Amino acid sequence: MPKLVSVFGIEPFRIGGNEAFARELSLQLGELGWESVLCFLTAPPEEVRAFLQLPNVTIEVLKDSVGVNLKGIRGLASVLKRYRPQLLHLHFVNFLGVFPWLAKLYGVKGVFITDHGSRPAGYVPQRAVFWKRALVRVINRPITRVTCVSNYGYNCFTTLDLLPKDRFVRIYNSVDLKRVSPTPERAQAFRRKYGIPADRTIVLQVSWIIPEKGISGLLEAARRVLSVTDKVQFVFVGEGAYRSEYSAKAQEMGIAENVTWTGLVEHPFAEGVFDAADIVCQVSNWEEVFGWAIAEAMGFRKPIIGTRVGGIPELVEDGVNGFLVERGASDQIAERLLELHRDPELRARMGERARQLTEEKFDLRNNVKKFIEYYGL
Repeated sequence: MPKLVSVFGIEPFRIGGNEAFARELSLQLGELGWESVLCFLTAPPEEVRAFLQLPNVTIEVLKDSVGVNLKGIRGLASVLKRYRPQLLHLHFVNFLGVFPWLAKLYGVKGVFITDHGSRPAGYVPQRAVFWKRALVRVINRPITRVTCVSNYGYNCFTTLDLLPKDRFVRIYNSVDLKRVSPTPERAQAFRRKYGIPADRTIVLQVSWIIPEKGISGLLEAARRVLSVTDKVQFVFVGEGAYRSEYSAKAQEMGIAENVTWTGLVEHPFAEGVFDAADIVCQVSNWEEVFGWAIAEAMGFRKPIIGTRVGGIPELVEDGVNGFLVERGASDQIAERLLELHRDPELRARMGERARQLTEEKFDLRNNVKKFIEYYGL
């Protein structure tokens, strides 16, 4: 069987967007008689392995695939030698590196890379200086195509002019809508698990608990909202180095009773994270390249409040499926939260439009078909 090796420079610790993409890609490859070799930094836990495992799938551990290092080079060389794939696709690895040349050495016909990287706050892309453009074009000459997961990412990369523009393509990150089946039972179970009263509106943010995700600003918005009504619960799903600091901040602000920290949730769809939410926020400070949690929430018919940064405006149409606010504008966030809290009909209308947009732009099966096409299969 012909083979595609996909290298994901991530730990597959949960069934999230990347894992759903890997499975759908493998399914469509299998329909065409191809084998899918999935490489991760660590072995997936049993639940994730069972989700990924299909008749045409082999899972490999490829440590040190992020960055340029001898162990990573040896690891990929071993995989390429063992499977002799026709195609290699790199995710969450450095844009500059020796992997594309290594692939060519082992006879790989097509080398693809997807850029998933967000940019620092206020980042403005500019054309790279001549010597850098020339050097990168030599280093990355074996790359067949670069996928950008948003128009924002595409514009950033093509402005740099590091490769010919026709090597870039935009394919959005996506949601597996087959797995989106909201149920009130899961919503109720989520509330019971975390002790959230039935009469409170749940405001959800799913993200790493780090400053770049705007956690501090959302806590300030929570303080403003809770000074008006105590019928709102702010739920932060995720883990990160700053969780204890932000938890202490909520205590200091006197809002801890209305703030829930779930920690890492391995299977958000199955555990009712989005079922229970009434409003979903993604108030990032940095230039978010896409916003996977936004797309997932949209699939569950949830209205969104997002910051006007990076690729988020490509998901959130202001006043249509949610609201856009300025970076760090806690007053704007609070105002929009109160508006949605007070108006369930508005939440429902925006949620329906959110679902429609997801079906139009972010459906996983449709977007994976685009990958299959540009692989030339």
